[in-house]
Amino acid sequence: MRLFFILYLTFLAMSSMATTWTVSPSGEIKTIKKAIQLADKGDTILVTKGHYKEGNIIVAKEVVLIGIDYPVIDGEYKYEVFTITADNVTVRSFSIINVGISSLNDWAAIGGENAKNLYIANNKIERAFFGIHLANCKSSLVENNTLTAAAVAENTTGNGIHMWKSDKITVRNNTVDGHRDGIYFEFVTNSLIENNTSKNNLRYGLHFMFSHDDEYNENLFMNNGAGIAVMYSRGVTMRRNRFEENWGASVFGLLLKEISESMIEDNLFLRNTVAIYMEACSRSNFRGNEFRENGWGIKLQASCDDNVFEKNNFIANSFDMGTNGSMTLNTIDSNYWDKYGGYDLNSDGVGDVPFHPVSLYSMIVEKMPTSVMLWRSFLVFLLDRAEKVIPVVTPENLKDEAPVMKSYDISI
Repeated sequence: MRLFFILYLTFLAMSSMATTWTVSPSGEIKTIKKAIQLADKGDTILVTKGHYKEGNIIVAKEVVLIGIDYPVIDGEYKYEVFTITADNVTVRSFSIINVGISSLNDWAAIGGENAKNLYIANNKIERAFFGIHLANCKSSLVENNTLTAAAVAENTTGNGIHMWKSDKITVRNNTVDGHRDGIYFEFVTNSLIENNTSKNNLRYGLHFMFSHDDEYNENLFMNNGAGIAVMYSRGVTMRRNRFEENWGASVFGLLLKEISESMIEDNLFLRNTVAIYMEACSRSNFRGNEFRENGWGIKLQASCDDNVFEKNNFIANSFDMGTNGSMTLNTIDSNYWDKYGGYDLNSDGVGDVPFHPVSLYSMIVEKMPTSVMLWRSFLVFLLDRAEKVIPVVTPENLKDEAPVMKSYDISI
């Protein structure tokens, strides 16, 4: 108890010693750089409304930077705006515009390097090369930021929120619109992406590689150029996300490549060219998802094994499932398929005959994409009916032994 009291008094003493500095175009301190120069560790810098052009602002002290009425910090298309190199820095409530473009450096509206305990919140970022870029950072929070760009080409536009070689990062309640990749994680571990909206990005709404033990919950990924890509990672959890309106010749709601020991649960895949494309994935569970009005529900490549698909809804998809092999080593159990034509004589809610989700026509389209022109033709109807009676081409072991007769109540 005595030790706690001493620590409490120390905290109060340190708090009382902190100084608040005010930056104003008409005040004594007119620039943020000057305020940082004057400030000591733990001080707060208030930046009042105005238009500030200060080049690259390096934050190498543990300070709190707060904008009042969203002061505009202008990079003039020449500079990275804030570069944070100290721990325990806050950058909050600024309007940051016109970040410089570089082919050698990842200039950002707010960049962090080798720092921890950063708090980046409530900022409005427009016309940035990279929006928020953290490299080798730890235990930081990025929340409630709005990032807007107008991506035209990948070489002139960076990512909205970019994390590299970081740990214990939380990215939540942000809106990212019109960048190259909306959110990008590479070599990022033990982190959380939650309740963000990532839309209209040139390439991926979410792109992460070599990032283990991360969670992605309750995000909306919509109308992105190539959908969402998750690659070379393990221990990934994705729950209650929405993957919507990702259309195009090589576009996916969710691309999974070399993913293992992961959980994809309670997500909605709505109107995507391919809801989930899987390659070399193993030991992962897909449960409680709804696949609705997609071109393909799941494209399950033959390189995938030991995955479990259970209690999902497949409704109004052109093709529920496709594969490029004759044998698969995955478990499909107790899903709802609107194309199921079987019966339930004992009224237990489970179909009495298995359902084969891979049609002959889907395998033809897989090998000859131009044959999609025959979709809905009488010839296709005959081919699929013949294959159901005497299976020859479609993989016999890729089937749902217990298809349910009624769709699950999945509210996302």
